[in-house]
Amino acid sequence: MGKVCLGDVARERRETCRTGGEGLARVGLEHLVPGEVTLAAWEEGTENTFTKMFRKGDILFGRRRAYLKKAAAAPFDGICSGDITVIEAIPGRIDPDLLPFVIQNDALFDFAVGGSAGSLSPRVKWEHLQNYRFELPEMEKQKRLAQMFWSVDRVRKAYKRLLQSTDELVKARFIELFGVPGSDTHGWGLKTLKDCCLLNPQKPKKFKKIPPETRCSFVAMPSVGEKGELDASIIRPYSEVCKGFTYFAENDVLFAKITPCMENGKGAVAKGLCNRLGFGSTEFHVLRPIPGVSDPYWLYAITIFEKFRRDAEKVMTGTGGQRRVPISYLADYAITLPPIDLQERFADFMRQSVRSKAELQQAASDLDVAYRRLLAENLG
Repeated sequence: MGKVCLGDVARERRETCRTGGEGLARVGLEHLVPGEVTLAAWEEGTENTFTKMFRKGDILFGRRRAYLKKAAAAPFDGICSGDITVIEAIPGRIDPDLLPFVIQNDALFDFAVGGSAGSLSPRVKWEHLQNYRFELPEMEKQKRLAQMFWSVDRVRKAYKRLLQSTDELVKARFIELFGVPGSDTHGWGLKTLKDCCLLNPQKPKKFKKIPPETRCSFVAMPSVGEKGELDASIIRPYSEVCKGFTYFAENDVLFAKITPCMENGKGAVAKGLCNRLGFGSTEFHVLRPIPGVSDPYWLYAITIFEKFRRDAEKVMTGTGGQRRVPISYLADYAITLPPIDLQERFADFMRQSVRSKAELQQAASDLDVAYRRLLAENLG
């Protein structure tokens, strides 16, 4: 078929719900997950002002801040936010099962960003999107491509489920050995975290004699992943990081204290410093294990429990997007202190889980690269 415009094969649905939306699922921008081609979250039975209709099979495109790459196929009829453009396939011109991949495509999002208007919250209109040009094969090949892309998408989701299961397995093992954080199932007695570790340790005075050109690992907030990954490969001279940044060492536990990172569950055990000094964002709290008393993986596991994070959010100070968890929350958090040999047994289990996750994440990353390449080659 050759090159076509999106508007040649798809159109914007401009249907309004006139019944109040009773019994219909509601979808807002917050329910669209960046990079995901299927809708996985929505609300039911809640009151709002949505009136824009979508039908099963339509594509819900997040037109506000298009660089977030939010676009997903709807599995049912419903109503959605005005910041979502509803796109439907034109019968006979494109396989409806292929359209989600035409739209959930880096090239289309780049085109959308280029036509967005507004400074604080840029939006793109269908009048611009419909001019996006891409390569569209004949119908028979469209069907084969759609089957292939949906198969790849199922495998991508399977990897994500495995990664999530690995995290849940770690929590289950923790509870099996130690009980729920904050409880004293085994009668070891309750302590506070300040009894189990050093909080935000200061740089030793001997650091004053360190040569300014000394290579140090620098960990900014983006260097810590949502699942405990830490990239310590960024190097900065000591003269650049010795003032104004958070000091930490190998095996310290980093815990993000600002709201956005709390929501993403950021934290990590500091590994891979290769005998270098560590410095990072001031938005990290540092928990340093005490030899013979606490293990870093045991400390980190405490911080990943949902209750620990929910309770932390309740005591955040500040306003807007800059609320922070005070160090007093960590200092006073009640926790049972198990024997160090039991903590180390758990650490062995967790290290194996970390290795398994790393292998899964690498496989998922390789698959994602291949998926993006296939999209570009066939629909670019």
